[in-house]
Amino acid sequence: MSGFKRDWSGNAKRRDGPKSAPKQVVRNAYTPMFESLRDELDEHHDRRERIVKASRDITALSKKIIFSLQRVRKIENRLPANIQSEVDSRLAEISKLLASIAPEIQGINRYRYSRSLMCLEELVEALTFAHYLRTQTLISYAELDPVVQDLTRKGATSEDQVMADASDTAGSTTTTTEIPPSSTIEPPTFSLTQEDYLYGVFDLTGEMMRFATTSTALTGTMAGGQTENGGSDGEDDEPRTIVQDMHELGTFFEMLPVAPGNRFQWDKKLEVTRQSVQKVERLGYDRIIRGSERPKGWVPDLSSGDQGQGDEVE
Repeated sequence: MSGFKRDWSGNAKRRDGPKSAPKQVVRNAYTPMFESLRDELDEHHDRRERIVKASRDITALSKKIIFSLQRVRKIENRLPANIQSEVDSRLAEISKLLASIAPEIQGINRYRYSRSLMCLEELVEALTFAHYLRTQTLISYAELDPVVQDLTRKGATSEDQVMADASDTAGSTTTTTEIPPSSTIEPPTFSLTQEDYLYGVFDLTGEMMRFATTSTALTGTMAGGQTENGGSDGEDDEPRTIVQDMHELGTFFEMLPVAPGNRFQWDKKLEVTRQSVQKVERLGYDRIIRGSERPKGWVPDLSSGDQGQGDEVE
């Protein structure tokens, strides 16, 4: 039986022998329609893969920006030069990635692939955190949206410049047709949605909590700056601290209405925000009440809910 093999039903068949001619594909009036649908689905999956890949890279770069910003120790008008340099270099990479996917998410595709664009929440978190460390204020949606659009335009401009330089290099040795300047064509861009902004600010509260914990442990004071009236607002001459900022953010989210479709994710992020606010409150209370008993550089344990109960002075 060496010249036979079994088919799926167990019947023996020869290995050798003339191969049957391939069956002709039956075509009818509906074949072009299904081929068009096939091509459209292939294009959709390829586009989604490109968006997902760029989204992962943007998320990773945004996290690196946040890690750099967490090395800041106080709120001031200018970030340290080395940290600002790291932030700028990573924003330049993000701008190129945004420009690469901008043509893919025009029109209805902006919402069709919204679940693949979770990187925008991480980018909003990084940009709002950097703005807070410089100004001690929360950048609004109307102010942040043009920043993201400008990043996309810069990325497209840099790509066009690279292509123009390559064309000039090739043109010095070969004869090429004249290409119209790309500056006459507006590069595609896209806008943040309100959900991107709000969920990014939700995550910002966690970074503010970490910044407050680290800066307080290393400097011995709560991070803060001057009031709007230069430290004299008529009621309290003390500068506004990060505790008050966290209170305002928490109150802001508590008052917002929730869309029915986003209830689960909203409630989850709101609970995390409440925990971050409580941790910063405990940190401020502990610094005032027990500050004299703490050595400089002491870091509170924020992992447990009952802080301060197991650290009585013996």
